[in-house]
Amino acid sequence: MSNYHEPFEKLSEKARDISRALNSLKEEIEAVDWYNQRVDVSDDPELKAVMAHNRDEEIEHACMTLEWLRRNMDGWDEELKTYLFTNAPITEVEEAGEGSSGNGGLNIGKMK
Repeated sequence: MSNYHEPFEKLSEKARDISRALNSLKEEIEAVDWYNQRVDVSDDPELKAVMAHNRDEEIEHACMTLEWLRRNMDGWDEELKTYLFTNAPITEVEEAGEGSSGNGGLNIGKMK
């Protein structure tokens, strides 16, 4: 079964790479969830530590893929700059002007 919704041969190599990255990101996030659940229910401290390590590796992989998407797919850079590493409630970040797209990147909020 194909992950493509459009004919493969009509897609540019860049579109195919983006699809590969998005699918990899989904898989990494799913693996984080699986390991996290296993860590939560394990009673063996050593096994719990191994699975927590594996979970954290999957988080690293997801972040690396996310960074590749930020560099290579339109839209990611602006949205990540808007929402990541802010303190306002997530649904209010844009309105609060905490993201770089809201205040020119100074991260000091709107000036009045």
